[in-house]
Amino acid sequence: MIPSDPSRLPPQRAAVLAFLRAELAAGRAPSLAEIADAFGFSSRNAAQKHVQALVADGLLEQVPGQKRGLRLPGSAAADLLPLPVLGRVAAGTPISAEGVARLGAVGEGGESLWLDRRLFSPKPDYLLRVQGDSMIGDGILDGDLVGVHRTPEARDGQTVVARVDGELTIKRLQRGKRAIRLLPRNPAHAPIEVEPGQDFAIEGVYCGLVRKG
Repeated sequence: MIPSDPSRLPPQRAAVLAFLRAELAAGRAPSLAEIADAFGFSSRNAAQKHVQALVADGLLEQVPGQKRGLRLPGSAAADLLPLPVLGRVAAGTPISAEGVARLGAVGEGGESLWLDRRLFSPKPDYLLRVQGDSMIGDGILDGDLVGVHRTPEARDGQTVVARVDGELTIKRLQRGKRAIRLLPRNPAHAPIEVEPGQDFAIEGVYCGLVRKG
């Protein structure tokens, strides 16, 4: 069987797959009860439906008759990528960029997740938790974890994590002849106009997200 593309999974199922791959790569095979508890499912049936769908898609393998019979197919373990959660990024009013100023201290004192590298393009260096609703038109919601590829350069039209006057925000980049604008994807929010000489830097480009169920 040719496995399905994980990037096309529904967000909750993708999160279940990422959780299972991280647990299995660490040598732990979660039971249905443990999966249900990890995602707040009301019963094991919801966890079982996700597992069965992932097995049917070729993204997991299950040993018949074993309570903890899940395993990674082929070289799936090699596709896991450890990513630190470094803080928050505003999708609305910008928030302090203190956490991003310490990007050299990747993962120190914070959460780290093992995620399928195929969920992202390009490869991310870290995750930030979204706060706000200014990017809902691009499917980026409050509470999502966004992957960020660290780079000071970005093309016109890319979604970026930018620092403006010491504060951090995620927006679409628009490069004009005279100025830079950071565009929201929600009409309830106004664009951010970056004036010449204003403190501004691109911290990285958006490369995918994870949404926990």
